[in-house]
Amino acid sequence: MGTLRIAVFLFIVAAMSSFISIQVYGENTSPKLDHFEKLHFSRAHLHKIQVLQRDSVSTQKHAKKIPKAANAGPLVYHVTSYGADPTGKSDSTDAILGAISDALNGPGHGVLYQGIVNLGGARVDLDGGNYLISRPLQFPLPGRGNLVIHGGSLIASDNFPNDGYLIDLSPASNNATSAYNYEFVTMRDLLLDCNYRGGGIQVINSLRTNIDNCYITHFNTTGISVQGGHETYIRYSYLGQHITGGGDPLERNFTGTAIVLAGNDNSVSEVVIFSAAVGIMITGQANLITGVHCYNKATGFGGTGIYLKTPGLAQTRIVNSYLDYTGIVAEDPVQLTISNSFFLGDAYVVLKSIKGVVNGVNIVDNMFSGSNSGVEIVQLDQSNGGFNEVDQVVIDKNNVNGMKLKSTVGRSSIEGNSSSWTADFNSVFVFPNLIKQVQYSFITNDGSFPVHALRNVSGNTVVIQSQVPAAASVYITADQSI
Repeated sequence: MGTLRIAVFLFIVAAMSSFISIQVYGENTSPKLDHFEKLHFSRAHLHKIQVLQRDSVSTQKHAKKIPKAANAGPLVYHVTSYGADPTGKSDSTDAILGAISDALNGPGHGVLYQGIVNLGGARVDLDGGNYLISRPLQFPLPGRGNLVIHGGSLIASDNFPNDGYLIDLSPASNNATSAYNYEFVTMRDLLLDCNYRGGGIQVINSLRTNIDNCYITHFNTTGISVQGGHETYIRYSYLGQHITGGGDPLERNFTGTAIVLAGNDNSVSEVVIFSAAVGIMITGQANLITGVHCYNKATGFGGTGIYLKTPGLAQTRIVNSYLDYTGIVAEDPVQLTISNSFFLGDAYVVLKSIKGVVNGVNIVDNMFSGSNSGVEIVQLDQSNGGFNEVDQVVIDKNNVNGMKLKSTVGRSSIEGNSSSWTADFNSVFVFPNLIKQVQYSFITNDGSFPVHALRNVSGNTVVIQSQVPAAASVYITADQSI
Protein backbone atom coordinates (compact mmCIF):
# COMPACT_ATOMS: atom_id res chain seq x y z
CA MET A 1 0.00 0.00 0.00
CA GLY A 2 2.83 2.42 0.78
CA THR A 3 4.27 1.93 -2.62
CA LEU A 4 0.88 2.46 -4.25
CA ARG A 5 0.33 5.71 -2.35
CA ILE A 6 3.72 7.02 -3.40
CA ALA A 7 2.98 6.21 -7.05
CA VAL A 8 -0.41 7.94 -6.93
CA PHE A 9 1.18 10.98 -5.29
CA LEU A 10 3.88 11.28 -7.94
CA PHE A 11 1.26 10.94 -10.68
CA ILE A 12 -0.81 13.78 -9.24
CA VAL A 13 2.27 16.00 -8.88
CA ALA A 14 3.28 15.33 -12.48
CA ALA A 15 -0.23 16.12 -13.69
CA MET A 16 -0.30 19.40 -11.77
CA SER A 17 3.13 20.34 -13.12
CA SER A 18 1.91 19.77 -16.66
CA PHE A 19 -1.21 21.79 -15.89
CA ILE A 20 0.87 24.70 -14.62
CA SER A 21 3.22 24.54 -17.61
CA ILE A 22 0.32 24.57 -20.05
CA GLN A 23 -1.23 27.53 -18.30
CA VAL A 24 1.96 29.57 -18.43
CA TYR A 25 2.79 28.99 -22.14
CA GLY A 26 -0.67 28.79 -23.55
CA GLU A 27 -2.75 31.32 -21.73
CA ASN A 28 -2.57 33.93 -24.48
CA THR A 29 -3.46 31.61 -27.34
CA SER A 30 -5.70 28.82 -26.05
CA PRO A 31 -9.20 28.91 -24.51
CA LYS A 32 -9.55 27.91 -20.85
CA LEU A 33 -9.82 24.14 -20.25
CA ASP A 34 -11.40 22.33 -17.28
CA HIS A 35 -9.32 20.02 -15.08
CA PHE A 36 -10.02 16.77 -16.98
CA GLU A 37 -9.38 18.36 -20.38
CA LYS A 38 -6.08 19.69 -19.12
CA LEU A 39 -5.10 16.30 -17.77
CA HIS A 40 -5.96 14.60 -21.09
CA PHE A 41 -3.98 17.23 -23.01
CA SER A 42 -0.94 16.72 -20.79
CA ARG A 43 -0.96 12.96 -21.30
CA ALA A 44 -1.27 13.35 -25.06
CA HIS A 45 1.60 15.83 -25.02
CA LEU A 46 3.83 13.44 -23.07
CA HIS A 47 2.95 10.62 -25.47
CA LYS A 48 3.98 12.70 -28.49
CA ILE A 49 7.33 13.50 -26.88
CA GLN A 50 7.97 9.83 -26.18
CA VAL A 51 7.11 8.91 -29.77
CA LEU A 52 9.44 11.60 -31.15
CA GLN A 53 12.27 10.44 -28.92
CA ARG A 54 11.77 6.84 -29.99
CA ASP A 55 11.68 7.78 -33.69
CA SER A 56 14.80 9.88 -33.31
CA VAL A 57 16.76 7.04 -31.73
CA SER A 58 15.50 4.65 -34.41
CA THR A 59 16.55 7.07 -37.19
CA GLN A 60 20.03 7.44 -35.73
CA LYS A 61 20.47 3.68 -35.50
CA HIS A 62 19.18 3.28 -39.04
CA ALA A 63 21.51 5.98 -40.36
CA LYS A 64 24.52 4.16 -38.91
CA LYS A 65 23.52 1.09 -40.86
CA ILE A 66 23.47 2.94 -44.25
CA PRO A 67 26.85 2.43 -45.99
CA LYS A 68 28.67 5.49 -47.27
CA ALA A 69 28.34 6.13 -51.01
CA ALA A 70 31.06 4.39 -52.94
CA ASN A 71 33.93 6.68 -53.98
CA ALA A 72 32.35 9.69 -52.30
CA GLY A 73 34.42 12.84 -52.68
CA PRO A 74 37.28 13.56 -55.11
CA LEU A 75 39.80 10.86 -55.99
CA VAL A 76 43.35 12.13 -55.56
CA TYR A 77 46.33 9.93 -56.31
CA HIS A 78 49.43 11.27 -54.55
CA VAL A 79 52.57 10.08 -56.31
CA THR A 80 54.53 10.18 -53.06
CA SER A 81 52.14 7.53 -51.71
CA TYR A 82 53.39 5.28 -54.51
CA GLY A 83 57.02 5.79 -53.54
CA ALA A 84 57.97 8.69 -55.82
CA ASP A 85 61.01 10.62 -54.61
CA PRO A 86 60.18 14.37 -54.45
CA THR A 87 63.85 15.28 -54.07
CA GLY A 88 64.72 14.07 -57.58
CA LYS A 89 67.59 11.91 -56.35
CA SER A 90 66.13 8.56 -57.32
CA ASP A 91 64.09 7.39 -60.31
CA SER A 92 60.34 7.94 -59.82
CA THR A 93 59.11 6.64 -63.18
CA ASP A 94 57.42 3.47 -61.92
CA ALA A 95 55.84 5.23 -58.95
CA ILE A 96 54.28 7.99 -61.06
CA LEU A 97 53.12 5.50 -63.69
CA GLY A 98 51.53 3.51 -60.88
CA ALA A 99 49.53 6.55 -59.78
CA ILE A 100 48.49 7.30 -63.37
CA SER A 101 47.50 3.67 -63.95
CA ASP A 102 45.34 3.58 -60.82
CA ALA A 103 43.69 6.85 -61.80
CA LEU A 104 42.89 5.56 -65.28
CA ASN A 105 41.54 2.32 -63.82
CA GLY A 106 39.54 4.16 -61.20
CA PRO A 107 35.74 4.20 -60.96
CA GLY A 108 33.80 5.64 -63.85
CA HIS A 109 30.99 8.17 -63.67
CA GLY A 110 29.31 7.55 -66.98
CA VAL A 111 30.90 8.48 -70.28
CA LEU A 112 32.00 11.63 -72.09
CA TYR A 113 32.49 11.16 -75.82
CA GLN A 114 31.29 7.73 -76.90
CA GLY A 115 33.68 5.09 -75.55
CA ILE A 116 35.52 7.43 -73.14
CA VAL A 117 34.99 6.72 -69.43
CA ASN A 118 34.39 9.79 -67.25
CA LEU A 119 36.82 9.53 -64.31
CA GLY A 120 34.92 12.19 -62.41
CA GLY A 121 37.77 14.69 -62.11
CA ALA A 122 40.37 12.34 -60.65
CA ARG A 123 43.72 13.98 -59.93
CA VAL A 124 47.28 12.74 -60.05
CA ASP A 125 49.02 15.06 -57.60
CA LEU A 126 52.78 15.56 -57.81
CA ASP A 127 52.74 17.10 -54.34
CA GLY A 128 55.05 19.95 -55.31
CA GLY A 129 58.06 17.67 -55.76
CA ASN A 130 60.89 17.31 -58.29
CA TYR A 131 60.85 13.88 -59.87
CA LEU A 132 63.51 12.19 -61.97
CA ILE A 133 62.12 9.98 -64.73
CA SER A 134 64.01 7.70 -67.10
CA ARG A 135 61.29 6.93 -69.66
CA PRO A 136 58.09 8.57 -70.92
CA LEU A 137 55.03 8.71 -68.70
CA GLN A 138 52.90 7.04 -71.35
CA PHE A 139 49.29 6.30 -70.49
CA PRO A 140 48.80 2.52 -70.19
CA LEU A 141 45.30 2.39 -71.71
CA PRO A 142 43.00 4.54 -73.86
CA GLY A 143 39.38 5.62 -73.52
CA ARG A 144 39.53 7.76 -70.39
CA GLY A 145 38.66 11.38 -69.62
CA ASN A 146 38.16 14.05 -66.97
CA LEU A 147 41.59 13.66 -65.36
CA VAL A 148 44.13 16.18 -64.03
CA ILE A 149 47.90 15.82 -63.61
CA HIS A 150 49.33 18.77 -61.72
CA GLY A 151 51.53 20.40 -59.16
CA GLY A 152 55.21 19.52 -59.57
CA SER A 153 58.31 19.16 -61.71
CA LEU A 154 59.48 16.33 -63.97
CA ILE A 155 63.13 16.04 -64.98
CA ALA A 156 64.48 13.69 -67.67
CA SER A 157 67.35 11.52 -66.55
CA ASP A 158 70.58 11.22 -68.54
CA ASN A 159 69.36 7.98 -70.08
CA PHE A 160 65.92 9.28 -71.09
CA PRO A 161 65.25 8.38 -74.77
CA ASN A 162 66.02 11.15 -77.23
CA ASP A 163 62.77 10.59 -79.14
CA GLY A 164 60.50 10.38 -76.09
CA TYR A 165 58.23 12.87 -74.29
CA LEU A 166 58.11 13.34 -70.53
CA ILE A 167 54.31 13.09 -70.64
CA ASP A 168 52.97 11.02 -73.52
CA LEU A 169 49.21 11.25 -73.95
CA SER A 170 49.05 8.29 -76.27
CA PRO A 171 47.99 4.78 -75.25
CA ALA A 172 50.53 2.02 -74.75
CA SER A 173 47.81 -0.52 -75.60
CA ASN A 174 45.66 -0.59 -78.74
CA ASN A 175 42.33 -1.74 -77.30
CA ALA A 176 40.58 1.53 -78.16
CA THR A 177 36.78 1.72 -77.97
CA SER A 178 36.51 5.37 -79.04
CA ALA A 179 37.42 7.43 -82.08
CA TYR A 180 39.66 9.46 -79.75
CA ASN A 181 42.23 8.26 -77.25
CA TYR A 182 41.36 10.66 -74.42
CA GLU A 183 39.07 13.55 -73.61
CA PHE A 184 39.32 16.45 -71.17
CA VAL A 185 42.73 15.60 -69.75
CA THR A 186 44.37 18.57 -68.05
CA MET A 187 48.09 19.05 -67.40
CA ARG A 188 48.46 22.05 -65.11
CA ASP A 189 51.06 23.79 -62.98
CA LEU A 190 53.98 21.68 -64.20
CA LEU A 191 57.64 22.35 -64.90
CA LEU A 192 59.10 19.92 -67.43
CA ASP A 193 62.89 19.83 -67.83
CA CYS A 194 63.72 17.64 -70.84
CA ASN A 195 67.46 17.71 -70.12
CA TYR A 196 68.08 18.08 -73.90
CA ARG A 197 66.74 14.57 -74.34
CA GLY A 198 63.43 14.43 -76.22
CA GLY A 199 60.39 16.63 -75.73
CA GLY A 200 57.94 17.81 -73.11
CA ILE A 201 54.34 16.78 -73.86
CA GLN A 202 52.88 14.73 -76.69
CA VAL A 203 49.12 14.63 -77.34
CA ILE A 204 47.91 12.15 -79.97
CA ASN A 205 44.36 11.97 -81.30
CA SER A 206 42.71 13.36 -78.19
CA LEU A 207 39.75 15.59 -77.59
CA ARG A 208 39.56 18.78 -75.51
CA THR A 209 43.00 18.60 -73.89
CA ASN A 210 44.23 21.40 -71.62
CA ILE A 211 47.89 22.34 -71.11
CA ASP A 212 47.72 25.14 -68.59
CA ASN A 213 50.40 27.11 -66.73
CA CYS A 214 53.33 24.90 -67.72
CA TYR A 215 57.04 25.72 -68.09
CA ILE A 216 58.79 23.47 -70.62
CA THR A 217 62.49 23.76 -71.25
CA HIS A 218 65.68 22.02 -72.45
CA PHE A 219 63.90 20.05 -75.19
CA ASN A 220 65.92 18.99 -78.22
CA THR A 221 62.91 18.02 -80.39
CA THR A 222 59.55 19.61 -79.51
CA GLY A 223 58.22 21.23 -76.37
CA ILE A 224 54.56 20.36 -77.04
CA SER A 225 53.49 18.16 -79.94
CA VAL A 226 49.80 17.89 -80.88
CA GLN A 227 49.06 15.20 -83.44
CA GLY A 228 45.50 14.85 -84.75
CA GLY A 229 42.46 15.09 -82.52
CA HIS A 230 40.61 18.31 -81.80
CA GLU A 231 40.65 21.26 -79.45
CA THR A 232 43.92 21.10 -77.57
CA TYR A 233 44.23 24.39 -75.68
CA ILE A 234 47.69 25.58 -74.63
CA ARG A 235 47.45 28.54 -72.26
CA TYR A 236 49.51 30.69 -69.92
CA SER A 237 52.69 28.69 -70.52
CA TYR A 238 56.39 29.27 -71.19
CA LEU A 239 58.56 27.31 -73.59
CA GLY A 240 62.24 27.56 -74.45
CA GLN A 241 65.01 25.20 -75.42
CA HIS A 242 67.53 27.27 -73.53
CA ILE A 243 66.65 29.40 -70.52
CA THR A 244 67.50 32.90 -71.71
CA GLY A 245 66.02 36.36 -71.61
CA GLY A 246 66.87 37.04 -75.28
CA GLY A 247 70.00 38.26 -76.99
CA ASP A 248 71.93 35.10 -76.19
CA PRO A 249 75.11 34.93 -78.35
CA LEU A 250 74.53 31.18 -78.81
CA GLU A 251 71.07 31.66 -80.33
CA ARG A 252 72.45 30.83 -83.76
CA ASN A 253 72.85 27.24 -82.56
CA PHE A 254 69.38 26.83 -81.07
CA THR A 255 67.32 23.99 -82.52
CA GLY A 256 63.97 22.34 -81.95
CA THR A 257 60.40 23.59 -82.14
CA ALA A 258 58.49 24.88 -79.15
CA ILE A 259 54.96 23.89 -80.30
CA VAL A 260 53.75 21.69 -83.17
CA LEU A 261 50.06 21.80 -84.10
CA ALA A 262 49.54 18.91 -86.51
CA GLY A 263 45.78 18.93 -86.09
CA ASN A 264 42.69 21.09 -86.40
CA ASP A 265 40.75 23.44 -84.13
CA ASN A 266 43.47 24.05 -81.55
CA SER A 267 44.31 27.22 -79.66
CA VAL A 268 47.52 28.73 -78.29
CA SER A 269 46.90 31.75 -76.09
CA GLU A 270 48.95 33.87 -73.68
CA VAL A 271 52.11 31.84 -74.28
CA VAL A 272 55.76 32.95 -74.26
CA ILE A 273 58.29 31.17 -76.49
CA PHE A 274 61.71 32.38 -75.48
CA SER A 275 64.09 30.10 -77.40
CA ALA A 276 63.93 27.54 -80.23
CA ALA A 277 64.59 27.45 -83.96
CA VAL A 278 60.83 27.62 -84.63
CA GLY A 279 58.30 28.95 -82.16
CA ILE A 280 55.07 27.40 -83.48
CA MET A 281 54.84 25.01 -86.42
CA ILE A 282 51.30 24.66 -87.79
CA THR A 283 50.39 21.86 -90.20
CA GLY A 284 46.66 21.68 -89.41
CA GLN A 285 43.71 23.94 -90.13
CA ALA A 286 41.40 26.24 -88.18
CA ASN A 287 43.86 27.02 -85.40
CA LEU A 288 43.89 30.20 -83.32
CA ILE A 289 47.05 31.93 -82.10
CA THR A 290 46.41 34.85 -79.77
CA GLY A 291 48.43 36.77 -77.22
CA VAL A 292 51.63 34.86 -78.06
CA HIS A 293 55.07 36.40 -77.51
CA CYS A 294 57.80 34.81 -79.66
CA TYR A 295 61.39 35.88 -79.24
CA ASN A 296 63.04 32.61 -80.19
CA LYS A 297 66.16 33.59 -82.14
CA ALA A 298 66.56 37.00 -83.72
CA THR A 299 65.49 37.43 -87.33
CA GLY A 300 69.10 38.04 -88.32
CA PHE A 301 69.91 34.56 -87.03
CA GLY A 302 67.20 32.92 -89.11
CA GLY A 303 64.72 32.00 -86.40
CA THR A 304 60.99 31.81 -87.20
CA GLY A 305 58.27 32.77 -84.76
CA ILE A 306 55.32 31.05 -86.48
CA TYR A 307 55.54 28.78 -89.51
CA LEU A 308 52.35 27.79 -91.35
CA LYS A 309 53.16 24.71 -93.35
CA THR A 310 49.61 24.38 -94.63
CA PRO A 311 49.73 25.02 -98.38
CA GLY A 312 46.25 25.30 -99.84
CA LEU A 313 44.13 25.76 -96.72
CA ALA A 314 45.38 27.48 -93.58
CA GLN A 315 42.17 28.80 -92.03
CA THR A 316 44.28 30.22 -89.24
CA ARG A 317 44.08 33.43 -87.23
CA ILE A 318 47.11 35.07 -85.63
CA VAL A 319 45.93 38.02 -83.57
CA ASN A 320 47.08 40.24 -80.72
CA SER A 321 50.53 38.65 -80.71
CA TYR A 322 54.10 39.92 -80.34
CA LEU A 323 56.69 38.76 -82.88
CA ASP A 324 59.88 39.94 -81.22
CA TYR A 325 62.81 39.66 -83.66
CA THR A 326 61.06 36.63 -85.18
CA GLY A 327 58.76 36.59 -88.19
CA ILE A 328 55.91 34.61 -89.73
CA VAL A 329 56.20 32.31 -92.75
CA ALA A 330 53.09 31.06 -94.56
CA GLU A 331 53.21 28.56 -97.42
CA ASP A 332 50.55 29.08 -100.13
CA PRO A 333 48.16 30.53 -97.55
CA VAL A 334 44.44 30.26 -98.11
CA GLN A 335 42.26 32.00 -95.52
CA LEU A 336 44.81 33.48 -93.15
CA THR A 337 44.43 36.50 -90.88
CA ILE A 338 47.30 38.33 -89.19
CA SER A 339 46.06 41.36 -87.31
CA ASN A 340 46.55 43.62 -84.31
CA SER A 341 50.03 42.24 -83.72
CA PHE A 342 53.40 43.87 -83.08
CA PHE A 343 56.53 43.03 -85.09
CA LEU A 344 59.75 44.28 -83.49
CA GLY A 345 63.36 44.25 -84.67
CA ASP A 346 62.80 44.05 -88.45
CA ALA A 347 60.47 41.07 -88.00
CA TYR A 348 58.31 40.55 -91.08
CA VAL A 349 55.79 38.27 -92.82
CA VAL A 350 56.83 35.94 -95.65
CA LEU A 351 54.36 34.53 -98.17
CA LYS A 352 56.07 31.46 -99.59
CA SER A 353 55.02 30.06 -102.96
CA ILE A 354 54.68 26.29 -103.22
CA LYS A 355 52.14 26.03 -106.03
CA GLY A 356 51.73 29.77 -106.50
CA VAL A 357 48.46 30.20 -104.60
CA VAL A 358 47.53 32.93 -102.15
CA ASN A 359 43.85 33.53 -101.42
CA GLY A 360 41.78 35.12 -98.71
CA VAL A 361 44.68 36.62 -96.75
CA ASN A 362 44.32 39.63 -94.45
CA ILE A 363 47.42 41.30 -92.99
CA VAL A 364 45.92 44.39 -91.45
CA ASP A 365 46.13 46.72 -88.48
CA ASN A 366 49.59 45.61 -87.33
CA MET A 367 52.58 47.58 -86.04
CA PHE A 368 56.08 47.08 -87.48
CA SER A 369 59.23 48.57 -85.98
CA GLY A 370 62.74 48.13 -87.36
CA SER A 371 66.25 49.49 -87.72
CA ASN A 372 65.87 51.69 -90.81
CA SER A 373 67.67 49.06 -92.89
CA GLY A 374 65.03 48.98 -95.64
CA VAL A 375 63.50 45.67 -94.56
CA GLU A 376 60.06 45.16 -96.10
CA ILE A 377 57.21 44.29 -93.72
CA VAL A 378 55.74 41.69 -96.14
CA GLN A 379 57.95 39.70 -98.48
CA LEU A 380 57.46 37.06 -101.16
CA ASP A 381 59.48 33.86 -101.36
CA GLN A 382 59.09 32.76 -104.97
CA SER A 383 62.08 30.45 -105.11
CA ASN A 384 59.73 27.59 -106.07
CA GLY A 385 57.94 29.70 -108.69
CA GLY A 386 55.89 32.85 -108.76
CA PHE A 387 52.40 33.42 -107.39
CA ASN A 388 50.03 32.96 -110.30
CA GLU A 389 46.76 32.75 -108.36
CA VAL A 390 46.19 35.81 -106.19
CA ASP A 391 42.73 36.63 -104.92
CA GLN A 392 41.19 38.48 -101.96
CA VAL A 393 44.52 39.47 -100.47
CA VAL A 394 44.37 42.58 -98.30
CA ILE A 395 47.58 44.01 -96.86
CA ASP A 396 46.70 47.43 -95.59
CA LYS A 397 46.34 49.76 -92.62
CA ASN A 398 49.63 48.69 -91.04
CA ASN A 399 51.74 51.35 -89.37
CA VAL A 400 55.48 51.22 -89.88
CA ASN A 401 58.52 52.71 -88.15
CA GLY A 402 62.01 52.05 -89.50
CA MET A 403 60.87 49.48 -92.09
CA LYS A 404 59.63 49.59 -95.65
CA LEU A 405 55.85 49.67 -96.04
CA LYS A 406 54.35 47.10 -98.38
CA SER A 407 50.68 46.88 -99.25
CA THR A 408 48.08 45.70 -101.74
CA VAL A 409 46.54 49.16 -101.82
CA GLY A 410 48.49 52.13 -103.22
CA ARG A 411 47.59 55.81 -103.15
CA SER A 412 49.25 58.64 -105.03
CA SER A 413 48.63 62.32 -105.77
CA ILE A 414 50.21 64.18 -108.71
CA GLU A 415 50.09 67.88 -109.52
CA GLY A 416 51.31 69.66 -112.63
CA ASN A 417 50.59 71.18 -116.02
CA SER A 418 50.65 68.26 -118.39
CA SER A 419 48.66 65.89 -120.53
CA SER A 420 50.05 62.76 -118.80
CA TRP A 421 50.23 61.80 -115.12
CA THR A 422 52.10 58.65 -114.02
CA ALA A 423 51.99 56.92 -110.61
CA ASP A 424 54.52 54.15 -109.95
CA PHE A 425 53.40 51.77 -107.15
CA ASN A 426 56.27 49.29 -107.34
CA SER A 427 57.81 50.56 -104.13
CA VAL A 428 54.59 49.84 -102.23
CA PHE A 429 52.87 46.90 -103.88
CA VAL A 430 53.55 43.37 -102.64
CA PHE A 431 52.89 41.52 -105.90
CA PRO A 432 54.72 42.42 -109.12
CA ASN A 433 52.75 43.59 -112.13
CA LEU A 434 49.35 43.07 -110.54
CA ILE A 435 46.75 45.85 -110.46
CA LYS A 436 43.13 44.76 -110.36
CA GLN A 437 41.35 48.07 -109.91
CA VAL A 438 42.08 51.78 -110.26
CA GLN A 439 40.11 54.77 -109.09
CA TYR A 440 41.19 58.34 -109.78
CA SER A 441 40.02 61.93 -109.53
CA PHE A 442 41.02 64.62 -112.07
CA ILE A 443 40.68 68.19 -110.79
CA THR A 444 41.73 71.16 -112.92
CA ASN A 445 42.97 74.32 -111.31
CA ASP A 446 41.16 76.67 -113.72
CA GLY A 447 37.79 74.91 -113.81
CA SER A 448 38.21 73.62 -117.37
CA PHE A 449 36.88 70.23 -118.47
CA PRO A 450 39.42 68.41 -120.63
CA VAL A 451 38.74 64.87 -121.70
CA HIS A 452 40.86 62.40 -119.66
CA ALA A 453 41.15 58.65 -119.27
CA LEU A 454 43.09 55.77 -117.71
CA ARG A 455 45.55 54.66 -120.40
CA ASN A 456 47.88 52.06 -118.78
CA VAL A 457 48.23 49.85 -115.64
CA SER A 458 51.16 47.60 -116.62
CA GLY A 459 54.15 46.94 -114.35
CA ASN A 460 52.32 48.29 -111.27
CA THR A 461 52.35 51.70 -112.95
CA VAL A 462 49.21 53.75 -113.60
CA VAL A 463 49.07 56.34 -116.40
CA ILE A 464 46.30 58.95 -116.70
CA GLN A 465 46.17 61.09 -119.86
CA SER A 466 44.16 64.13 -120.89
CA GLN A 467 43.28 65.21 -124.44
CA VAL A 468 45.00 68.57 -123.98
CA PRO A 469 47.54 69.81 -121.47
CA ALA A 470 45.98 71.09 -118.27
CA ALA A 471 47.00 72.43 -114.87
CA ALA A 472 45.50 69.77 -112.67
CA SER A 473 45.74 67.57 -109.57
CA VAL A 474 45.26 63.84 -110.07
CA TYR A 475 44.53 61.49 -107.14
CA ILE A 476 44.97 57.76 -107.83
CA THR A 477 44.11 54.67 -105.79
CA ALA A 478 45.23 51.31 -107.17
CA ASP A 479 44.30 47.96 -105.64
CA GLN A 480 45.75 44.46 -105.93
CA SER A 481 43.26 42.85 -103.57
CA ILE A 482 39.96 42.91 -105.45
